[in-house]
Amino acid sequence: MNAIELFPGHVARLGLGTIPHADMATLSGIEALSRVVAGEYPAPPIAERMNFALVEVGEGRAVFKGVPGMQHLNPLGGVHGGWAATVMDSALGCCVHTLLKAGEAYSTAEMKINYTRPITPDTGEVTCEGKVVHKGRTLAVSEARLTDANGRLLAFGTETCSIFPLANLAPR
Repeated sequence: MNAIELFPGHVARLGLGTIPHADMATLSGIEALSRVVAGEYPAPPIAERMNFALVEVGEGRAVFKGVPGMQHLNPLGGVHGGWAATVMDSALGCCVHTLLKAGEAYSTAEMKINYTRPITPDTGEVTCEGKVVHKGRTLAVSEARLTDANGRLLAFGTETCSIFPLANLAPR
């Protein structure tokens, strides 16, 4: 595996990949994501494409940092809202992931985002912090804020995640 720079100053030393399902069957969500942050697993492939990374986790909390670039521009020259939505979906989902038991998985069921100011490549590094609002047996709700380096709000949103057995993700 080759190290890869996801954005300036943030290197995934084990390259790109996913958490093995065998590990997810035995690790809690926070244990698995803590290993991602520590660099004990490779970064997910989407992290390279979108220039962002999971940088911090806690109980019911996940923080991502990223840098939008020219490759994320829409036809008008702003960063496409889908870039921000992807960063936010990651934080909104991973904060839920921190509360999962070994053998549980999740998927986004619904997401709502409000954009509050334009994002451009000049925006620089952004931070997205997701927090769980409520977790039940089969559904969880989270909220997140996307801010620039000066703490200005770029977007905020909420998400509902479905929680189910990891075995439902196994290839058929």
